[in-house]
Amino acid sequence: MEWTKLRPYAMIAPAVIIFSLFFIYPIFYMMYLSAFDWNFVSPTKDFVGFDNFSTLFGEREFIEVVRNSAVYTFLTVFFTLLISLFLALWLNKQGIVYSFVQGAIFSPHIISLVSISMLWMWLMDSDYGLLNWLLGLIGIAKVQWLTHPDTALFSLVIVAVWKGIGFNTLVFIAGLQSIPQDMYEAAELDEASPLRILYKITLPMLSPTLFFLAVISMIGSFQIFDTISIMTQGGPINSTNTFVYYIYEYGFRFFKIGYASAAGVVLLVVISILTIVYFRLLARRVHYR
Repeated sequence: MEWTKLRPYAMIAPAVIIFSLFFIYPIFYMMYLSAFDWNFVSPTKDFVGFDNFSTLFGEREFIEVVRNSAVYTFLTVFFTLLISLFLALWLNKQGIVYSFVQGAIFSPHIISLVSISMLWMWLMDSDYGLLNWLLGLIGIAKVQWLTHPDTALFSLVIVAVWKGIGFNTLVFIAGLQSIPQDMYEAAELDEASPLRILYKITLPMLSPTLFFLAVISMIGSFQIFDTISIMTQGGPINSTNTFVYYIYEYGFRFFKIGYASAAGVVLLVVISILTIVYFRLLARRVHYR
């Protein structure tokens, strides 16, 4: 009898232990390290309290990092969801052509960011890139995609959107296929226009899917690292430096572990606040069937 009561806890124990060891413990240890000045090598740590945080918010470079992260996240999430939604509405049909296009759009999602970054570095090369060659054919001057502060961050947004639309499109299609068809049939009998059907039926019924994708896209965009590390290294002139790459630089290049941990705590707080705001503001508009 006792074993019957303990069995559920025993079955989830391995997952809880792994989650606590690799997720919960690192978060609390990061908070602990943020109060110290440590170079990752010395056996001793100097307690500094909140000095790392005061130094962090006093740095102009960090303020630029916050701005870059906010702009990158907003543009990436907005355009990824918008383009994916329109693609899903177009591809939510039966046929070989539509299935082929779905597979083609989804393929970037399964390719590693390292490979994608190398590909787009060639495409966006200022002198020999395919994009500038195509622009030259129509008489447009070359664009300094990755080497100019005004265009580098937006170039990374293009890469992120290109990689992200495949996954989001398929999730949207799954959401569209779960909408009862009798609702569309009733709307057609009432001679509702396509725009009215989209606004009154499709979007409300698709709101749980849209809410889910918005949250995970926001969290993923704040954690971008691979693309920046390979394509721009945070430059030019700090124009593409974001939270995770900034933490990596100060933690594993400059060995300021306490300072990097403080930046990590700020990132954790920012993502937590934004997630709560998402749930507070958007969850009310989600229509669960």
